[in-house]
Amino acid sequence: MQDARLEPSRAGSGVPHAWRERLRRRARRSARPAWLGTIRRTKPLSDEWGRDRGTPIDRYYIERFIGEHAHLVRGRVLEVMSSEYTYRFGEGVEVGDVLDIDADNAAATFVADLATADAVPSEAFDCFILTQTLQYVFDVPAALRHAHRVLRPGGTLLCTVPSVSRIGRKYLETEYWRFTASACSRLFGDAFPGGAVDVRARGNALVCVAFLMGMACEELRARELEPDDAYFPLVVTVRATKAPVGVPEGEAASRPQ
Repeated sequence: MQDARLEPSRAGSGVPHAWRERLRRRARRSARPAWLGTIRRTKPLSDEWGRDRGTPIDRYYIERFIGEHAHLVRGRVLEVMSSEYTYRFGEGVEVGDVLDIDADNAAATFVADLATADAVPSEAFDCFILTQTLQYVFDVPAALRHAHRVLRPGGTLLCTVPSVSRIGRKYLETEYWRFTASACSRLFGDAFPGGAVDVRARGNALVCVAFLMGMACEELRARELEPDDAYFPLVVTVRATKAPVGVPEGEAASRPQ
């Protein structure tokens, strides 16, 4: 008797399953070929996050985020490393202070590690701009507690963190983290009890690949930059507002998107 497994009429095509699946995959590749072009390489096009080619892609989302909240950049503002965004986007800024761990930074008003920033006064700032910094801080919860402490009641932290990024040449031993929207919701929600926390994931698969390969923002179209895919975020943005005076500390309202 002939083995039923070899009869096409009773067992499909008679081709073993593994071969059929291999043929289907080949057909999919033929129907939707992947053309890598100039990025078919093991080294990025730029060793500076695309800065030497134009605007780094992550800055597209970071600067739009700060710009959308420019009305919150007011009064006394604290920023990390420089006061660039404070004065570029701020509305009604009275004083712009700078926090840096590097004592050689002449612009630094305060020299401290954010995780141990006791030297920075409490309830002194209306806004704290903290962009692409927390990946270098090992004790993130401690850093966020200080970020909350230095804000006045009703003050706002504008923070961005990377989900996808290369490691900087100088930071192989001191760059620790990548973040998801869910992680940020929990971290910032715990740090801002009774306040309001808004978390958003920005980017998509294409911009993640382009950023890792060192392409610049100018090399992508707006229709490629604008769509957000929660499964492929490049950057997570967080707006965290400290509870106003008189609001009891409780569970923070946090919302990832």
